[in-house]
Amino acid sequence: MSLTILFMPESAYGPTNNSIGIGDILRRRGHRVVFAAESSWKGKLEALGFEEDLVDLAPPSEEEQDAGQFWKDFIRETAPEYRKSTREQLETVTKPIWEELIDGAKYCEPQLKAIIERVRPDVIVEDNVITFPALLTAGKKFVRIVSCNPLEVRGPNVAPVFSGLPADDRSEWDDFRAEYDRTHREMWSAFNDWCVEQGAEPLPDLDFIHEGDLNLYVYPEILDYVADRPLNDTWHRLDSSVRETEGEFELPFARNEGSLVYFSLGSLGSADVELMQRVIDVLATTPHQYIVSKGSLHEEIKLADNMWGAEFVPQTKVIPLCDLVITHGGNNTTTEAMHFGKPMILLPLFWDQYDNAQRVEELGYGVRLSTYTFTDEELTGALTRLLGDDDLRARLAAAGEEIRGRDGLRKAADLIEQLGQK
Repeated sequence: MSLTILFMPESAYGPTNNSIGIGDILRRRGHRVVFAAESSWKGKLEALGFEEDLVDLAPPSEEEQDAGQFWKDFIRETAPEYRKSTREQLETVTKPIWEELIDGAKYCEPQLKAIIERVRPDVIVEDNVITFPALLTAGKKFVRIVSCNPLEVRGPNVAPVFSGLPADDRSEWDDFRAEYDRTHREMWSAFNDWCVEQGAEPLPDLDFIHEGDLNLYVYPEILDYVADRPLNDTWHRLDSSVRETEGEFELPFARNEGSLVYFSLGSLGSADVELMQRVIDVLATTPHQYIVSKGSLHEEIKLADNMWGAEFVPQTKVIPLCDLVITHGGNNTTTEAMHFGKPMILLPLFWDQYDNAQRVEELGYGVRLSTYTFTDEELTGALTRLLGDDDLRARLAAAGEEIRGRDGLRKAADLIEQLGQK
């Protein structure tokens, strides 16, 4: 039975690439896959074989924008706030992000209703952190994908989401939760009222998104919190979800006797050119070689002689070639590094990146550094320690093989198909 499946991912590379990976499997199985992505993705999804029926999350710009440009601009403008603690960021980073997301959901509600009327999907798949009532009130099977850290699904026995607090020390949990309530309660209440006015069920307390008929989350079992926060039987873990749509990649340089390291702060974090350059300048003093994902401001970033980089690199093809990954801790890069069995150095900036960085470090699979105050010796020391830890590298290689064997892409496609055919 051929299905029509409508994907609506967040307008950022992580969720969109995750949806592309799953959607590509479904498309190759003969299903019709349509993307209701944000309009700056125009042409990029069609080139991969998908239908596009795009939405605007704000009044359209007169100038053509790069994919996800709105969030790149937003993140660059709020970059000074990343030097603050996660608790302080609740007011100055996290809340403004929610406000922008809410404005976008409200703006595109009529567009989504029209898209659903045109496309007539059997299944609607949302990979985002916020509810779009039109997706819930269409009377279709609804799938929620969590491609952020799964602390997004909260519980009393796990650290609060966005906190980056340790799992084995609860001393600051209640204070962080109280500050989240203080900074977010009024905004959440107003959004909840609006969702109900659109015909949706009330939201769970202080959550900005509903659960689906099927709920998928992308996180390796060896990092997961499920023992401390059990989930009901509508939830299914995808240990990884690594797209198969990127082209082949060959190293454009000869290997030396040092290690090969991949450095990326993601499509958003790379907009902090000062931070990118600081890391690059320290790495230039080491004997290793580096592949650098430079991002949209690539022309402002100066690489050293032991580096090669580009605005975009095919990350899923680069990581397998490398010995270690230096990352902002975005969920895509974190899970992809685990998928390929690589240790990590993590420099978190905002949102769930702190949670991923904390989880990787507390379980011993990498090192979390203070993003804006690390010393040269801390970064080079972490490199030396992780690259020289043969036992860790062997354990991660074995874990990666197990993760790849679970084939999260096809598991997701199977579950979506099964839901659509019920």
